[in-house]
Amino acid sequence: MHTIHFELTTPERVVLRREISGVTIPTSEGEITVLPDHIPLVTNLRPGMLTVYDGSHEEYIAVSGGFIELQPGNKLIVLADTAERAEELDLQKVEEARARAEQLLTEKRHANDVASAGAFATLERELARTKVARKHRERRRV
Repeated sequence: MHTIHFELTTPERVVLRREISGVTIPTSEGEITVLPDHIPLVTNLRPGMLTVYDGSHEEYIAVSGGFIELQPGNKLIVLADTAERAEELDLQKVEEARARAEQLLTEKRHANDVASAGAFATLERELARTKVARKHRERRRV
């Protein structure tokens, strides 16, 4: 069986580096699933949930902006501004941060474009973290 050499890196750390069977990634063009022998591509990473497939096992990671490069030979590099594995997230703290981000967006909605864009980016990141934390909690219950 073919695999993909996957590497997810942020400015602070290497989050994940291993052979995988596939990955679903939020991109600027929409969500894509990369399987072995996918055509090479370079695209933008959007805030959202990145799902890593390793056989029958799935791992969830909250990511924010960055870049994706899929090189020939099944090498996939994701350079993310931030990335947090599901088990690193505390759902209660994440939901509190999401509520603060929603409040900030409400306050900055009529401010200048830079302030509004910053508040929206913060909310997108917190929504991604919330989605991953909830998915992880649901999976543990099963």
